[in-house]
Amino acid sequence: MIHLPRDHDPMNNAQLIGRYGARKMELPSAVEETELLFQDIYNRDYTPSFQNSPTLSLFKTFKKLIKGMFVEDVSNRTLPPTRTVMDENGMPCPEWLPTLNREYDRLFCEITKTVNVKDFGAKGDGVTDDTAAFEKAIGTGSVHVVVPAGVYMTKGIKLPSWTSFSGEGKGITVIKLHNEAPIGRRLITNSRYIKGNHHIAVRYMTLDWNVERLGDIPKTAAGNNQSSCLTFAHVTYGWVQNVEAINPGLHCFDVSSAYYTYLGDGTRARYGSRYIWLDNLNGYGFGDDGITTHHSEDLFISNSHMCDPSGRSHKLGFSNSNGIEVDDGSRNVWLLNNSTARCFGGIEIKAHHNSAAAANVHIIGHLSVNDNRAYNFRHIGHHQAADTESLTAFNIKATNLIAAAPIRTSLYEGSQQRALVVSGYKNVVINHFTAIGDSDYDYNRGPVLAVQYRARNVVLNNVHVTGFKTAGVDMKVFGGDNAADIVRIGQFTADASAEKTLVVGSGVTDIELQNVYAVRGLTREKVTL
Repeated sequence: MIHLPRDHDPMNNAQLIGRYGARKMELPSAVEETELLFQDIYNRDYTPSFQNSPTLSLFKTFKKLIKGMFVEDVSNRTLPPTRTVMDENGMPCPEWLPTLNREYDRLFCEITKTVNVKDFGAKGDGVTDDTAAFEKAIGTGSVHVVVPAGVYMTKGIKLPSWTSFSGEGKGITVIKLHNEAPIGRRLITNSRYIKGNHHIAVRYMTLDWNVERLGDIPKTAAGNNQSSCLTFAHVTYGWVQNVEAINPGLHCFDVSSAYYTYLGDGTRARYGSRYIWLDNLNGYGFGDDGITTHHSEDLFISNSHMCDPSGRSHKLGFSNSNGIEVDDGSRNVWLLNNSTARCFGGIEIKAHHNSAAAANVHIIGHLSVNDNRAYNFRHIGHHQAADTESLTAFNIKATNLIAAAPIRTSLYEGSQQRALVVSGYKNVVINHFTAIGDSDYDYNRGPVLAVQYRARNVVLNNVHVTGFKTAGVDMKVFGGDNAADIVRIGQFTADASAEKTLVVGSGVTDIELQNVYAVRGLTREKVTL
């Protein structure tokens, strides 16, 4: 079975995904196939039923006005779906990427000087506090700051607009949080959260949050969007490239709004980030998530590898620590050729019950190895029959996903391993999905893939499942009073896998199968309802 170490080079991900994917198709064709499948299902109407809002008292009207200062009301049901396009090299990318590339060129046109942080007194000896030297070198921006090889101790770095901040490479230039830095300190962030910043690039370095300085404390994060290695909060036009982040109290990389808000489904925080590209990143030891996004839009995350969380921002045994998490209020997010290993979730697309769900998310190529839930799509608190229906959990397109040997984890005790879980989301297409089990592992008779908890309008196409011999079923569509429904399963093969290939629960009224097969030895049997 494949193993991805902490120093795995994520620039090899595309090759690995191509090697382990069971169904071979040229990537542009596979992406276009996904787009066509999505368009085929998108026009169905799944607008939740609403009750008329009661007349508000003067106090409640005032309260609503105050609330509007911090959040905006949204409905992702009416959010237009976004499309993937191909760049000049035939690689998938967001349709807005040319805009971001032009702004990258503009950043370096606006920079008026290049400085070396050592010329401002930085030592880089792993002992001296270099905070003041960085502040002097960065100044008010319009600057390219060069950080040579060394270990630079700092109590935190804030970058203004029009700033390029560049080292000599991962493990060569190390920015490390000082032993006296408080628990809530962000190692690198932008300088203005409410007014916002723009045109910031961070490249070629390792960011060490130095969690060891805290000693043996129960939790390593201070709350909200603090305690991370790198936080972009209310940044427009940002780039993080060829950066490693290790042992943060919360996240390795957080693309966020000025603050997280939890004021109800259908609300997004104001002051979010937009047009951000994260590329060739490594991260491990994170207290919560490796890469995460909140209340931000038009984001591109590519060729990155996140693994081995500590989970220490959560209560022991209840750590929802994901390699990549597209979280509350995120929109128009692209993930391309990333990898995750030994996390609770490989990729989780979600929201808390009291925030808008992530929407318009594209995954193109991902390799998950030994994650508990390789792919987990859910809107927490909107799953049960008695729960309100999610107003915002819509539109996921996924192509070329690999789930290799999902396993149980001490991060979240009692959580059963799954290759895929879709809960509460509507308009979901998963095309070219490969699940590879360990024939010697005890999968505890559970399902390998699950569509459940009021998920609607879900398509699984070109799916290959193999090696889950101790699982109870390869594919389960859950029924009951919160049944999933309107599910299409096509070109699905279970090869030397679970005892049962497909189980459909009671209450599922609309399901279609096309070319679903179970292969056992030399026997290939078609599966029907």
